[in-house]
Amino acid sequence: MIWSLKKGMYRVNQMIMRTIGKVLSFPEPKLLTGAGCLNNVPGIVKAMGVESVLIVTDKVLMKLGKLDSLFENLEKNNIKFYVYDEVQPNPTIDNIENARLCYIENKCSGIIAFGGGSPMDCAKVAAARVTNSYKSVKKMRGIFKIKNPLPLLVAIPTTSGTGSETTVAAVVTDPTTHEKYAIIDLKLTPRVAVLDPKLTIGLPPHITGATGMDALTHAVEAYIGRNGTKFTNKNAEAAVKIIFDKLEQVYKNGDNLEGRNQMAIAAYYGGAAFTRANVGYVHAIAHNLGGLYGVPHGLANAIVLPYILDYYGDTIKTKLAHLAIAGGIGDHKEAEEVLAKRFIHRIKTMNKNMNIPSYVSELKEQDIPLLAKRILKEGNPGYPVPKIMNTKECTEILRKLQTS
Repeated sequence: MIWSLKKGMYRVNQMIMRTIGKVLSFPEPKLLTGAGCLNNVPGIVKAMGVESVLIVTDKVLMKLGKLDSLFENLEKNNIKFYVYDEVQPNPTIDNIENARLCYIENKCSGIIAFGGGSPMDCAKVAAARVTNSYKSVKKMRGIFKIKNPLPLLVAIPTTSGTGSETTVAAVVTDPTTHEKYAIIDLKLTPRVAVLDPKLTIGLPPHITGATGMDALTHAVEAYIGRNGTKFTNKNAEAAVKIIFDKLEQVYKNGDNLEGRNQMAIAAYYGGAAFTRANVGYVHAIAHNLGGLYGVPHGLANAIVLPYILDYYGDTIKTKLAHLAIAGGIGDHKEAEEVLAKRFIHRIKTMNKNMNIPSYVSELKEQDIPLLAKRILKEGNPGYPVPKIMNTKECTEILRKLQTS
């Protein structure tokens, strides 16, 4: 009886948020696409009246020389730049505060986020702290906690997965509690998104696979949840089609420029879908595996996704059938149950083909109660999931992730 009341309250909360979401005007970044579009960034920055930027990235990208052409073109356009390259794979509050200090000390007037989801998330929250200095990162946790607009923020992804270049969210890790949480606000959407497939050439296969499955997870969770619209469904279906067609190709041949270009677009579509329709338990679990153990987000999503789709069962049968058809692995003449099972099987096969495991080696039995508590705190009622999970069900799924 108590659980039934709780579920009812969760659904009421989700209905209210869905109604609010329908009246919000989601900003869309100015989009640059195609090989070599990175070269247009300095001109756009200058046209927006910014003459000094902070570049937020990580040491791996610096070492690989990925930013060299950007540095050269900024210099040619007489734009001063400073680099913060200490971002960790799961950006911490300290990363954010240090990036903010670097921005202030060097009197910057714009931020360029260069890298995967971690630099982009770090840059987003650092930018929010610059113009909202009165509010700590912890106080920004949750929805719509950012009052003042951000300085110019340009997002340049070097992986095809997070979709952070078009989303209203950033994910932060608290190093003291090993907890990972989201900050969500329309103001976090970058002003400019740069999808240059040349930047993903040379990406190691395991990162290509994991980040690609991250993009797929965004599309799938946006589609099967209760907040979908014509816009989000269209973007999710387009993302699934591209990922089914291209991901394994670029995993096997990382120099496939057209495939890389398509995957960059798929990640953007996935981001556009989930930033409006939200995600679900796959992300709740992945966030907490990342927070406690440092499991890379895309990898965690890839591992967890088929387990959650199995858990939802018949509640998502029709939607998965539609995605199977959109993804080109079935047609309308086939039964929904057949199509839904084929869709889940395709995900499992893709994971296997890209050497993504079916379990989380770091997961410890003694951590399961804490993980379940944090997962359900994040997921209920925050995510508009097709089926609401309780502690027992969450624990069972975590044990499957541990022993598979």
